Amino acid sequence: MLRRRLLLGLSFLAALATGCTKPESTQMADGAKTTLAGPTIMRTKSGVEMVLLPAGEFTMGDDNGEEDDEKPAHRVELSAFYMDVCEVTQESFRAFMGRNTSKSVADQQPVEQVQWPDAIQYCNMRSAKEGLKPCYDLKTSQCDFAADGYRLPTEAEWEYACRAGTTARWSCGDDVNGLARHAWYKQNSAKRPHPVKQKPANPWGLFDMDGNVSEWCNDFYGEKHYAASPAKDPRGPESGNERVVRGGNWAASELYCRAATRLKEQPRLADACFSRDVYGFRCVRRAPGGGGRED
Repeated sequence: MLRRRLLLGLSFLAALATGCTKPESTQMADGAKTTLAGPTIMRTKSGVEMVLLPAGEFTMGDDNGEEDDEKPAHRVELSAFYMDVCEVTQESFRAFMGRNTSKSVADQQPVEQVQWPDAIQYCNMRSAKEGLKPCYDLKTSQCDFAADGYRLPTEAEWEYACRAGTTARWSCGDDVNGLARHAWYKQNSAKRPHPVKQKPANPWGLFDMDGNVSEWCNDFYGEKHYAASPAKDPRGPESGNERVVRGGNWAASELYCRAATRLKEQPRLADACFSRDVYGFRCVRRAPGGGGRED
């Protein structure tokens, strides 16, 4: 395989949200067909907007993909979960962490130059502020999926959210000409990240899934993992040296912005020459009563 690095219930809702809105309708390019209506957007106690993504099934991966690790395409069933509407901003990251790792500094741009341990620490701090049980043991990096706090998405959750019921190469369709209207990537980014929510959301109200910064996932990377992963709420391998990174970024070509594209990186990057200014993240949390594995 070509080794790829990144190029460059009501009481609960009352406690979780201070306001609810429906995502605006999105004009999609030809070829993108969504099978589910847009979920409700809610504002958490910390002021971060999240979307409740319903339980459902989708085909993960791509048998016609660019790399062998995108195969085999397989059906996956996921429990309901909440996901941040946009990538974690520098303003939010600084509010919880007291620092800003970004190279291109602007409050409403996604935080970047983020290493995986930074991302899980942010998840824990955001959980603690809201009175939720943190998901991560920061000493071991183990994730407690039964906790009600914030965590990074599994690889399957990320792709499910990105596809948003569509079956095309990009969530905006199979026509690459439509990508520039929906994502910041190499062709239109002017070699820098941009403020969140500047491009239209995908059909489920999620912004910048195809570009701006690439996003850390919770999973260890496994090249052949798709052939053996379970069909219900799959997670990555039990161990590994690299973590999964998903989604295109401001420095990536259109091929690296596809919904099925799998990337990987060392959780900690000691070498400043790596292009860490394309690494960001967004959070998820389990939906009470939504089922899901707790082991």
